[in-house]
Amino acid sequence: MNRGTSFRSRRENRFYQGLTATFVANALQAVNFLGDRFLRQSPHSLSAIADLYRHSMDSAFSATEAFLVTGAPHACAYYPRDFAWFYPEILDPQTIMDAQDAVRRARLLEKSVHLLLEAVRAGVVTTTIVPAGRGRYLGVNYFSRPSDTLLGILAGLQQMISAEDRASSYLAMSQCAHAGRLLLAEYGADLKRAILQLASELESFDNGGTRYLLCDARVPRSAATDTRAERQRFVTNACVYTTFVWGIQLGVVDENELKRLLGRHLGQYKKDLLRLFGKDGYIRHSLDGPAAPPASSVALDFVSVHRGFWDLNEECERALFAATADLIIAEPRFRIPNTFHFLVSADNPQTKMIHKIAAPAYQGRSSWSTFNVEFADRMLDYDEFSGSDTYRACAQGILKDIRTATEVHGGYQELLSERGLKYRTWAYKGAVAHSWFPRFLSVLRRAYGSPLLQWE
Repeated sequence: MNRGTSFRSRRENRFYQGLTATFVANALQAVNFLGDRFLRQSPHSLSAIADLYRHSMDSAFSATEAFLVTGAPHACAYYPRDFAWFYPEILDPQTIMDAQDAVRRARLLEKSVHLLLEAVRAGVVTTTIVPAGRGRYLGVNYFSRPSDTLLGILAGLQQMISAEDRASSYLAMSQCAHAGRLLLAEYGADLKRAILQLASELESFDNGGTRYLLCDARVPRSAATDTRAERQRFVTNACVYTTFVWGIQLGVVDENELKRLLGRHLGQYKKDLLRLFGKDGYIRHSLDGPAAPPASSVALDFVSVHRGFWDLNEECERALFAATADLIIAEPRFRIPNTFHFLVSADNPQTKMIHKIAAPAYQGRSSWSTFNVEFADRMLDYDEFSGSDTYRACAQGILKDIRTATEVHGGYQELLSERGLKYRTWAYKGAVAHSWFPRFLSVLRRAYGSPLLQWE
């Protein structure tokens, strides 16, 4: 790896990035993904939801794991964004089975966030970190530079620090909160540097004579839907805004410093994004490419992340959310027939050639459990702040169908095909997403007013 740059952390972990590191990481990932596609067998034949959940928690938070991951085939690499997108509530006491489960979750979360902070200190802020031997990690970007890596790291810190604020009798929660505060104190300056660097990378974008700030004005930036190759995407820029807000809330960066770099208050920056992407009365997914009919111009990832971009206490934001949600709900091409499984988009998106060949519908005409869960949660936010029951039935339908799919397929699925089957191509097989399961239980409890599973 002599053509890359290496860094040594205080814990003797080494982080590499550069051409050689990328080549090695790509080789490791290719072997991992193809091997998983053809060699992975179903590890169990459980169907009862309680048994599936216990198996998932034992797998996701095993004491032998070095890092919190989704599940095969992603389990051989670390994805910082996932802490914001896919498991923002793994410390929800209502989803924890017992004291041992609480300890395992808290310890693995601490180990995971600590390693990510070490990478930030080393200047490795990438979409993906690939282990390459004991204490050696390769930082690589799939498939463009990230918009939400810092967001994920901040989400992990937030979850740790707020753990003791929940009504819980588990000692591990207060210990996790203490560890989070220590990590924030030790690595706060490194995070600040990275956040200010992100702010300095925003570019001016002219639209109708008005100039806006975008992170992807000229080239795509990666977010959770990272195989989509469009530029000027709502979700990437919403992630950047949320990064700034969470950085301020954690005391990492001062709002005035951001104002000087952005040339505007954060409130104005958000209003600009809503005006730009919502100028047609709904949130357009991307401004890249020719105009398309409304149902083909929106994508399910507009729901952004838990407690992130959307503030549905604001009437103007509720109106934009409702208009976008209604387009998705009303369009038959947006869902698996006869279900409440919504697809990421009505049409397959512009992607890179590798995705056209290997997994063409991966983040287009496929149904992701995580985006559906967040869609349901935003619907519940809308109803709470509007004082209505506009979307509760739809939210409940989404969650009910995810439970059914989990039981039918013997595990919590990363995604389903547009026919409602496990997503599988010649090169890729969707993961059983063990670590996403708690977030589903948290939102389901909110939708129905009672937990799905009871722990003694």
